[in-house]
Amino acid sequence: MAGNRTLTIIKPDAFGSGKAGKIIAHLEGAGFRVVAARVTHLSEAEAGAFYQVHRERPFYRSLVSFMTSGACMPMVLERDDAVAALRSTIGATDPAEAAAGTVRKLFAESKERNAIHASDSDENATRESGFFFSETELVRAR
Repeated sequence: MAGNRTLTIIKPDAFGSGKAGKIIAHLEGAGFRVVAARVTHLSEAEAGAFYQVHRERPFYRSLVSFMTSGACMPMVLERDDAVAALRSTIGATDPAEAAAGTVRKLFAESKERNAIHASDSDENATRESGFFFSETELVRAR
């Protein structure tokens, strides 16, 4: 997976407000191909495990609470240099600081309700994708 696949999650704020289709279309327009996707409602244990890397940070509890507040949509995306390309496509965490035309500028409500998650490294993309999808669930590259 390294290099050409990454994980994203359309978060509960964007999924619940009907923005998932627009976000997916935006990502596909940026050259990403959806390799795997599902709709899920994370339990507190699942959200806590997924975001364990942030356990000592002050925002951890509110992040877990937010991510369990409604359905979300994890997806594995594919394209060249996927991690960097996705992070550029979604924009800064705070939509007020995000570049025009990025997912967060277009669809996020606030720094906390920022519409989308993206892996920050190839290693984390592999780990995070494995959290939601088995190898047999990942569509093979064309």
